[in-house]
Amino acid sequence: MPDYLDDLRLAHVLADAADAATMDRFKALDLKVETKPDMTPVSEADRAAEELIRGQLQRARPRDAILGEEYGIEGTGPRRWVVDPIDGTKNYVRGVPVWATLIALMEAGAGGYQPVVGVVSAPALGRRWWAAKGHGAFSGRSLSSASRLHVSRVTKLSDASFAYSSLSGWEEQGRLDGFLDLTREVWRTRAYGDFWPYMMVAEGSVDLCAEPELSLWDMAATAIVVTEAGGTFTGLDGRPGPHSGNAAASNGLLHDELLGYLNQQY
Repeated sequence: MPDYLDDLRLAHVLADAADAATMDRFKALDLKVETKPDMTPVSEADRAAEELIRGQLQRARPRDAILGEEYGIEGTGPRRWVVDPIDGTKNYVRGVPVWATLIALMEAGAGGYQPVVGVVSAPALGRRWWAAKGHGAFSGRSLSSASRLHVSRVTKLSDASFAYSSLSGWEEQGRLDGFLDLTREVWRTRAYGDFWPYMMVAEGSVDLCAEPELSLWDMAATAIVVTEAGGTFTGLDGRPGPHSGNAAASNGLLHDELLGYLNQQY
């Protein structure tokens, strides 16, 4: 079985370069922001960070494919890097420090492409999380200065902390009633949003999180961090991994209940 540690080290190098580029333009008064066809914002920093990552990958891993949010897919083959240069662009352009660069390596297998390496780097928070298949999940400033991550052992919804991004997506999908029922059952709810709730699940500080609509680059890196920390990451349909267009993550002990509430039909 491959150990993926060389790929993990490369992902850290890519994250270091992206952090320098994104922090250089964070809170810049002349930051250029445009609206994409799907009505979401994109900044010059998003594009610059992805271009930087792509350039380094093309030199270091020329045989690997690259899929990025801003520039699409390039290359073919059994290994594919998946990049979200800034997850949380709306926060980024407003000066809110909750945003991150997400870098994952996915490898083709019997069940399709699955993440085998993931790095989530949030430089404005001074935080980074990462994982490689079979090696566990970690958080820290560097590979040599890190703490291993473990999900919580909470077994009751009444003791659980549930994180989400917003209410509108659940309403649009007809899932709002089940979502609200879940919020009434848990101990605590917070709308942290974007990558952060998944990292909190991996750390054990949050027990459940879910989002109704996501892209692969939003999930590939977070999925392996959660699972290598001992948690469960699926779509709302229960399919393991980041392939369902939405996500549910938990400590595993509460996952069936999480999906049950979010799939209620009225």
